[in-house]
Amino acid sequence: MGEWSPKPASTPTGAVFLSYASQDAEAAQRICAALRLAGVEVWFDQSELRGGDSWDQSIRRQIKTCTLFIPVISRNTHERDEGYFRLEWKLAVDRSHLITSNRAFLVPVVIDKTPEDDEQVPEKFREVQWTRLPDGATSSDFVERVRRLLSPEATRAAASRPTATPTAQSYSRGVPRERRIMLVLVAAVFAGILAYLAIDRIWTSKRTTGLPNTASDRATSGNTAFNPPPHSIAVLPFENISGDKEQDYFSDGLSEELLNSLSRINELQVAARTSSFYFKGVHTDLSTIAHKLNVATVLEGSVRRGSHTIRVTAQLTNAITGFHLWSQTYDRELSDVLELQTDIANAVTNALKIALLGNIAQKIEVGGTHNPSAFDAYLRATKAYRGDLDEQSMQTAVAGYSEAIRLDPDYATAYADRSLVLEGLARNYSAGARRREYGEKAAADARKAITLVPDLAIGHLALADVLDMALDFIGASSEYGHAVTIAPGDAKVLRRYGQFEVLMGHSEIGLDALRRSITLDPLNAHNHFALGEALVWARHANEAQAPFNEAKVLDPDETSVYGWMGYAYLTAGDFQNARKACERTGGSNRYICLAMAYDKLGRHADADAMIAKLQQLVGDQDSLFSAMIYSQRGDIARAMDWLDLAVRQHDPYLEYIKTNPFLDPLRKEPRFQAIERELKFPD
Repeated sequence: MGEWSPKPASTPTGAVFLSYASQDAEAAQRICAALRLAGVEVWFDQSELRGGDSWDQSIRRQIKTCTLFIPVISRNTHERDEGYFRLEWKLAVDRSHLITSNRAFLVPVVIDKTPEDDEQVPEKFREVQWTRLPDGATSSDFVERVRRLLSPEATRAAASRPTATPTAQSYSRGVPRERRIMLVLVAAVFAGILAYLAIDRIWTSKRTTGLPNTASDRATSGNTAFNPPPHSIAVLPFENISGDKEQDYFSDGLSEELLNSLSRINELQVAARTSSFYFKGVHTDLSTIAHKLNVATVLEGSVRRGSHTIRVTAQLTNAITGFHLWSQTYDRELSDVLELQTDIANAVTNALKIALLGNIAQKIEVGGTHNPSAFDAYLRATKAYRGDLDEQSMQTAVAGYSEAIRLDPDYATAYADRSLVLEGLARNYSAGARRREYGEKAAADARKAITLVPDLAIGHLALADVLDMALDFIGASSEYGHAVTIAPGDAKVLRRYGQFEVLMGHSEIGLDALRRSITLDPLNAHNHFALGEALVWARHANEAQAPFNEAKVLDPDETSVYGWMGYAYLTAGDFQNARKACERTGGSNRYICLAMAYDKLGRHADADAMIAKLQQLVGDQDSLFSAMIYSQRGDIARAMDWLDLAVRQHDPYLEYIKTNPFLDPLRKEPRFQAIERELKFPD
C-alpha cells in the first residue's frame, strides 16, 4: 500500500501545503500528524523526489490549488542560501499576490527562536504574524485555528481581524508592522461594542445560542442544508421543576420514555436520545437545535413530581416558523404514566396531522409497567446505565432493573434492558465461567422479554447481542433483522444491526444502516465511532478518519478513538501516523496497536515490549488480538496457535475474523479456513 492521508468532508483535498527544509523534517512531521489527526488534509512531501520534472509539476500544482501555505521557518532555513523549499516559498509568495488581501493564505510557523525580522525570509512572510511551535509541538489552539481558516467564510473573517491564541499573535495580513498596534486597539473597541450588543440580546431573549462553533456543528449530521422531513421531531429533556435536584433522573427518564414512545410510531422520524439530550443545560434557541438535528418540530416541557402525582406541561413548536402547534398541562397519578405517554403522543400526531396505522396505545404501552415503584426503579437503573459504563455503574444498573422486575414480574422492557447490561458485563468485564454465567442470564432475560411481548424490538436486540457473543451468527442475524423490522427508526437498533452486517461481510447493507443511525442521532459520538470502525472492517480505511474525527469532537475525553484511528492508518500503510495515534490511546488497544505499528517501522524490540505488556494486562484472554499481531508479523504458526486458543476460549471477538484485514496473511491456511467453516457465518 502507498502512503495515505485522510480526506474528511470538512476540508478540501490538499487543503494545507507544508513546506520545510530537509533538516526540519521531524518537526514538520509532528505538525503534519497533528493536523491530519484533526481531520485536516495536508500535502506533506516525503518522497525525496527533489528537483526533477515530476517534482516540479507536482509542487506547482499543489501550491496553485492549496488553501493554506505553511512555511516552516528555523535556523536551518536561515543558514541555507539554497534549497528547494526556497522555490516553494517563491511560488507561494507569487500566488499570494493574486489573492485578495482579506483572505489568509500564508501561515508562517517558526520552530525555534528565529526572529520575525530574519532577512532570509521573504518580506511577504514578515507581513504576517508568526506562530511559534517549538520543535513542531503543535497545540490544539493552532490546529483549531487552521480548521477555521480552511472554511471560506472563516478565512475571510479571520484574515481581516486579529484573533489571539496562546501560541501565536494574531493575523493582520498585508498590514505594515507599524500599524498593528492601532489595529489591535480598534479591534478591542469593536469587540467591546459586540460584547455590549451580545449582553443586550441576552436580556431581551430567553434563549441564546450557547454551543461552540466546532466541526460537529458543521458536519456531524451529514446534511449540507436544513431540509427536515415534514413529520420529524426532537424531544428535549423536560425541565425538572420539582424543587429537588435529585429528581432530575425522573424528568430525564420520563423524557426519554416519551421519546421512545414516539419513535415506535413509524410515521414519525424522531431524533434519538443522545442528540436530543446534547442540549441539556445549554440555552440554545429552538431554531439552532432543529438545524443541528434536521427536524421540523421540537417537543419540550417540564415535570413536577409529587409523592403520588405528577404534573407534566408539554409544548410542540414548529421549528421552521417558530409558532406553537400545541401545548397542554397534564395532572396524573404516578400509576398513569403509561397513559400519559400515550396521550401526549396522540396529541403530537394530531397536531402534525399524521394519519396513523394501528392502535397507538398498543405501540406505546407495550412492555411497560403501571407500577409506579417499578417505574421509578427502572428510571434509576437507566440513569446508572447512561453513566461511564464502567463495571460498577453496570452492576448498579443490573440491581435497579432487578428491583423493577421484583416489583413487576411482567415488566418486559426491564428484562430486555437487564439483558443488554449483562451481555456487556460478559463481553467486556469477564472471562471463562463468569462470562458464561453472565451470558446465560442475559439470554434468559432476553427470551423472557420476547415471551412477554413478542414484538418488543429491544428484546430482539438483546437476544441478538447474546447470540452474537455466543458465536451463533445465524441466530443473531435473524434476531437483528427482526429488531430492525420492528423499529426501523431506532438509532441504537440500526447501529448494532449495521455493525453486525459489516462484520458478516455485508458491507453496503451495514454501512447504510450506520449512516442512517447518524441521521437519527447526529450528535452521538458512538454512532460516528461505529461507522469509522465499520469502514476499517469494510476495507474503506481511507474514509474512516472523518467519522473518527467527528467522534473526537463530540466526546473529547474518549481516547479509545485514537486506537481505531491507528488501526485505520495501519491498514492504509501510513505507519508513522499509526504510531502517533496509537500512542494517544489507552488500555489493551494501546499495546495491540503499537505492537503492529512498531513492527511495521522495524522497531521489533519495542514491538516485543508491547506484546509483553499486553500479556501482562490480559494474560491469555483476548486471544484474537494476539493472533492479529503475529499475523501482521508474518509469524503464521504462532498466529494460528493464538487463533486456536480463541476458538477453545469461545472468544466473542471471533466475530471479527471474516472481514478483519489484519488476519489476511492467514486466509490461505487450511486451519484458518476450517475455523471459518466451524463458525458458520451467514451467507
